[in-house]
Amino acid sequence: MTTGPHPAEPALAPAGGGAPKVVAEGVPSSVRPDPRADDGRRPIAWLHLVAPGRGTTPTVRSWCACGRDLFAAGQTRALALIADHVQHRVLCPLLASQEGKAA
Repeated sequence: MTTGPHPAEPALAPAGGGAPKVVAEGVPSSVRPDPRADDGRRPIAWLHLVAPGRGTTPTVRSWCACGRDLFAAGQTRALALIADHVQHRVLCPLLASQEGKAA
């Protein structure tokens, strides 16, 4: 009779075959969604920030499918463009709420 640690053994799946497989001890696997599935969503507006660290100039680029393409460099201008991008997301006709329209 040993009193030391015992190696882990895989859990047995109950009869029926519908039980999730176990990837590691205590971690059930999950089913990933189909990457080809199309739920109709598309990216419309992007905000790209680059803030590399102290002593360097941060840059921001804001662009949208409606034709908007703006760039700012420097902390003050970058912060202003970020605020403007947020406001654009509210006002852009491509991003306006679709509430009340037939799907």
